[in-house]
Amino acid sequence: MTSTNQVPASEPSDLTVRRLEQAAATLPMSDTNDFTDADRGFVAELKPGVVEDADGNVVWDNDSFGYIQGSCPNSVNPSLWRQAQLMIKQGLYEVAPGFYQIRGLDLSNMTLIEGETGVIVIDPLISTETAKAGLELYRAHRGDRPVTGLIYTHSHVDHFGGAMGVTTAEDVAAGKVPLLAPAGFVEHAVSENVYAGTAMGRRAGYMYGAALPRDPKGQISAGLGMTTSTGTVTLIPPTKDITETGQEEVVDGVRIVFQMTPGTEAPSEMNFYFPDHRALCMAENATHTLHNILTLRGAVVHDAHVWSQYLTEAIVLFGAKTDVAFASHHWPMWGTDKVTEWLAGQRDTYAYLHDQTLRLLNQGYTGIEIAEMIQMPPALEGSWHTHGYYGSVSHDVKAIYQRYMGWFDGNPAHLWEHPPVESAKRHVAVIGGADAAVAAARKAYDDGDYRWVVQLLNYVIFADPTHAAAKALQANAFDQLGYGAENGTWRNFFLSGAYELRNGNFGTPTQTASPSIMAALTVDQVFESASFLVNGPKAWDLHLINDWTITDENTTYRTELRNGALIHHVVPADFTGPDPDATFTLTRHDLIATIAGGVDIADAIADGRVQVSGDPAKLRQLIAVLDTPDPDFNIVTP
Repeated sequence: MTSTNQVPASEPSDLTVRRLEQAAATLPMSDTNDFTDADRGFVAELKPGVVEDADGNVVWDNDSFGYIQGSCPNSVNPSLWRQAQLMIKQGLYEVAPGFYQIRGLDLSNMTLIEGETGVIVIDPLISTETAKAGLELYRAHRGDRPVTGLIYTHSHVDHFGGAMGVTTAEDVAAGKVPLLAPAGFVEHAVSENVYAGTAMGRRAGYMYGAALPRDPKGQISAGLGMTTSTGTVTLIPPTKDITETGQEEVVDGVRIVFQMTPGTEAPSEMNFYFPDHRALCMAENATHTLHNILTLRGAVVHDAHVWSQYLTEAIVLFGAKTDVAFASHHWPMWGTDKVTEWLAGQRDTYAYLHDQTLRLLNQGYTGIEIAEMIQMPPALEGSWHTHGYYGSVSHDVKAIYQRYMGWFDGNPAHLWEHPPVESAKRHVAVIGGADAAVAAARKAYDDGDYRWVVQLLNYVIFADPTHAAAKALQANAFDQLGYGAENGTWRNFFLSGAYELRNGNFGTPTQTASPSIMAALTVDQVFESASFLVNGPKAWDLHLINDWTITDENTTYRTELRNGALIHHVVPADFTGPDPDATFTLTRHDLIATIAGGVDIADAIADGRVQVSGDPAKLRQLIAVLDTPDPDFNIVTP
């Protein structure tokens, strides 16, 4: 939680209050079906709704959102307030006979399916602590059933990070707990959390409002769930890959038919159907929000076109045979017609955004222009589950444009702009100096043009990060934009920016590159991770060749550093290249420890874990030019 000495947020302006009142008047508030569905099947809640780690540190506190009750305050968009009221519902719920969900104990849901001898766990949350608490809550009301299967729906950390809270790596390796995941799962799960993990983690602190106070002027939710837990992240690699649609597996007597959906909400993802129970798991491909085509924390751009196509395929394959559908977030839906319409509405949303963006970009409009132009069809606007609580029409359209057209909008004036600080200095000079720019921003603030306020003051702050008046007014404008946002992650970004302007950099509160995720790195990924850290200019004049014999894979790899680039490849038996400077013989685990884990190679050689021939100092030269990522880089200041 945040410091009690933080500078308080500003009050909602009169204009913000009026805009929120106007927004409320356009919402279908008479439709309360979601509240009925969210309460259906309630068994029991965790009391208190707090989870701690082994040292007594709180890693999840649902009770801290207790202020999200009653009428909407004037500092929150009423649509987001409603969504948060639905998501703070916490506890064990019965979805169908033998099907249970843990909701409200993390950003995501954990689903439990009772089999012949135990229980199958789907998506064990982010942290081992929250997953363990959820399993204990289930067992307190359904009996001490052993875990007899584990399924990851896709490769995002909130769907596998708590794996060791429900089972052990030893039981999985021994075959006691089959672990199923879509093909490519480990590659994508590891690469996302390691390759760009530092930058993503820092931005995720903004996205989920990690430092914001939990009150009506602070964190309300992230739209997809309340926020992320902060416990121990783990990864147990799967033992069974799902590779094709129609593949059927039996886990503890439960038949499951899979649908592969790569490139939708995650690069590696799958839906699946329980034919003997007429139940459908939609993973994160259909929830109660418009989802991200490109998440604000950063990721590979999703494909809205194939996303809509896979939703159509799900309707064709399973729609008429489904009585209940559930997902890895939010609450289930019951009834064949209702489920089919929900899936169709989700499908139509992604198809419409994709197709209209393509139509308009082919008329010459840019992503930022299209985002302002697109209006969703009235029927979709009238459905709560297509509202932009997590994704948004605005940033999804820009992501679709980016997927097809890249960062450049075709205007040569934007081809070689000055970087932010140099651009800011020039803008401020043209305006007449920082004080003149702040005066213009104050007028814009009074006029309610908060978007222009933050754009204008961004120039001032990047030209002069010590300008207190600019930072204070910028923070107030961010507050107003946050209060007005229907989207949970937009609100968190705006309010987190305001928080840091007032209180300083809060860094990266959560870490996802945990030891068990690092342990899942392949040899290729270890060398790729190292190559991304090479400080090119420092390495220009180095030419280093090392061979790596990986004993547990019976394979030799070569790394070559030249011209500031670290290249690696497998050494074939008939290879005739130059001799290496050194050859290291070790296991994959010890390779990870010495290259990515910070273990000194000399220590590893001394204790016998690594054997070396040639000059081991050459490796020290390589390690000396690897940069350390910065999890505390600035965002709203230079």
